[in-house]
Amino acid sequence: MMTKIGIISLGCPRNQVDTEVMMGLLRNDGFSVSEGVEGCDIALINTCSFIKDAKEESIEIILEAEELKKRGDLKAIVVAGCLPQRYRSELNGTLKAVDGFLGVGDVEKIPELIKKILKGKRAKIISRTPEYLYSDTSPRISLTPPHYIYVKLSEGCSNNCSYCVIPKLRGKLRSRPIDSVVREVEMAAESRKLSEINLIGQDITNYGVDRSGNPELTTLLKRLVKLKSTPWIRLLYTHPAHYEDGLIDLVANEEVICKYLDIPFQHISDTVLKRMKRKVARKDIEVLIKKVRKAIPELSIRTTFIVGFPGETDKEFEELRNFVSDMKFERMGIFTYSREEGSPAYKFPKQVSEKVKKERFDELMRLQQDISVENNNQFLGKTIEVLIDEKREKNSPFILGRTQADAPEVDGTVYVNSKKQLRSGDFVPVKITDTLEYDLVGELYEPGK
Repeated sequence: MMTKIGIISLGCPRNQVDTEVMMGLLRNDGFSVSEGVEGCDIALINTCSFIKDAKEESIEIILEAEELKKRGDLKAIVVAGCLPQRYRSELNGTLKAVDGFLGVGDVEKIPELIKKILKGKRAKIISRTPEYLYSDTSPRISLTPPHYIYVKLSEGCSNNCSYCVIPKLRGKLRSRPIDSVVREVEMAAESRKLSEINLIGQDITNYGVDRSGNPELTTLLKRLVKLKSTPWIRLLYTHPAHYEDGLIDLVANEEVICKYLDIPFQHISDTVLKRMKRKVARKDIEVLIKKVRKAIPELSIRTTFIVGFPGETDKEFEELRNFVSDMKFERMGIFTYSREEGSPAYKFPKQVSEKVKKERFDELMRLQQDISVENNNQFLGKTIEVLIDEKREKNSPFILGRTQADAPEVDGTVYVNSKKQLRSGDFVPVKITDTLEYDLVGELYEPGK
């Protein structure tokens, strides 16, 4: 009888790609795989441990799986990804009901691990220095809706920001060959109708530097644009220190590249940026923002900031607050600093209290909420292009979609009122009739009606 493996994927889209590859490998090896663990023999949990909240979510899901195993609803549990990679020495003793552990550099060994467990062995495969890099030949079972995909350009990171453990978890930057990325996109476009390709990595603006000594994102994009495989190509996870004029010009001039740039600035105070080891100063950030907004008038910038970084003073936070107020970013995420063991900042003096972190987080969120409302109100009465993501839910008048300014899962939603049953992946004109704090409400625009 075929062994059924249920998958739970936690964390970011980069982790999701690893999950999809593991699912493909297991299917090719004769296992039955599905999303969710109900009715399955083995639970495979691909974890995240980037920050405290992610670790807690991963542990919570593992403990839930352990309860299912105790009741006899699961035969075995496998924990993969960042959590076992980060705590490879401790987990054997603390998660005793878990049957197998797999590191981030060992994705291709998941069938081997499962087979060991099926023989009654407790197994652990965790490479100390991850070197794994998936390719266009890696089998994948997509967990995204059919009309969009995530394409991971690289693994690891060599930026070594002081608050971050990613280089320790996933190793140094390792970029895929351009030809491999292009072939993956070609094959995806041949197998289904794609509306959106999301290019991801820890820092895609640094893509290729490890291979050729120079950034190769612009070169890759020129190849992808020629494929005409999808109406939208979206750039996610860029770094402000690594922007080239050629990249900015390409985004400005190629219709297929979304007028959307995800640029985490993390802070604006020079002293904080220096402690963070962000490789940019306030002036560099201001110059970049001015340059991209001038070159791409319709641009939406998504950014993130960290509040409560060690040593952040009231004055430094006020500088950040004023900057956010002045810049009026179209999309913005805020994190309270998470003190992560193994990162340089873990040992920094003047750690900020949780109370102050929360106060600063709340203040910045309120400010951005007001900015978002102001930005959204500009669309009232206008007709805009919307990508349909989900069909109408039962008893709901709305179909869910996104604008070019909204990445999947992290940004806003357009609630589309339509008597027609629109299909996921369709691009439709929508007249905006109302606005919410972060979302838009509209109706399908039908000329002559």
